[in-house]
Amino acid sequence: MTPAFAWALCLMGAVVMVSIVLTGAGRAKADFTMADLQAPRAMFERLPAFGQRAVWAQENSWEALTLGAPAMLLCLISGVSSPTAIAAAWIWPGIRFVYLFAYVGNVPPLRGLCWATGVTAVGICYVEGLRAVISAAG
Repeated sequence: MTPAFAWALCLMGAVVMVSIVLTGAGRAKADFTMADLQAPRAMFERLPAFGQRAVWAQENSWEALTLGAPAMLLCLISGVSSPTAIAAAWIWPGIRFVYLFAYVGNVPPLRGLCWATGVTAVGICYVEGLRAVISAAG
């Protein structure tokens, strides 16, 4: 087993945690009141622009985790040792970390590049994982 895939999962979990901290920083600027506990989504309109983008970046981080985690698990369980897949596994959480700051900082070209790179890295892991499963079954 190659530990890169397990590390990618752990690091992506850390990226999600960073996104939660960024969202909290945005919410701290929204003049929180006790009424917000009853309707936390109503606070969204009072968030500064970076806070709104932080919320969207956090939501997107969860989506990226649900897309990428199965790919990493597939590679981990099927014993993928391809250098390409291992590189993709390391790239995925790193580029998602950069994506957070590109999103919150409102740098759309960098955000788009990070998104495309992350999706490509996950796609590579799915392909390599499926190849390993098919070759083991054949």
